[in-house]
Amino acid sequence: MDQRIGSSSQPVKGEPVKGAGFDPAFIPGITPPARPAAPEPEDAKPTESAEPADSDSVEPTSAEEPQAEAADAADAADVTEEAEEAEAPEGPVFEASDRRARIVADHRGVRLSLDEEACEFRWNEIAAVETESPRFGKRFTITVHTPGSRWYPIEIEATARSRFKEWESELDAVLDAYFEEA
Repeated sequence: MDQRIGSSSQPVKGEPVKGAGFDPAFIPGITPPARPAAPEPEDAKPTESAEPADSDSVEPTSAEEPQAEAADAADAADVTEEAEEAEAPEGPVFEASDRRARIVADHRGVRLSLDEEACEFRWNEIAAVETESPRFGKRFTITVHTPGSRWYPIEIEATARSRFKEWESELDAVLDAYFEEA
C-alpha cells in the first residue's frame, strides 16, 4: 500500500531567481560585454522607391551606413577620452598591471580589469579599499568594498616584492586625495 502525505502532482512555482549569478548587470560597476546589433529581418528593411535618383545627389547605401555610424562612434569615443584627459585635474594616479590584471585609481574612481572583464567604481560608490601583501610570493591583492556589502578583489603579480611598498604608498596618496570617508 503506497500512501503519500500531501501528495500533490503539481510542481512548486516560485519567483524567478535574481542576482549576480544570473544577471551580470545586477552588480553595480560591471560593464556588460559589447554585443553586436542583431541584423534586421528582410521584412523590416525599407523598400527602394521607383523614382530615379538624381545624378547630383549621392546617398549612402545601407551597407555604408553601419560603417559610417561605427566610424562616428569611434571618433566620439576618442573625443570623449581626450576631453576627460584634458579636464583631468592634476593629482595622484595609481596604476598597476600584469599580464592579465590591471587597476587604475585616479580622480574618476577605481577601474579594475581582468582579462576581458572590466568594472569601474566612482568614489561615491566605494566604501573602502583594502590592500594585502602576501608573506610569500609576488601577488599583491587590492579589494574594493561597496556600501552594499560586496567586495571586488584583484591580484596583481609584481616583478619584485619591493614593488609592494611602492604600490601601497602610491595608492595611499590617491586615496588621501580623492576618497572621502563618510
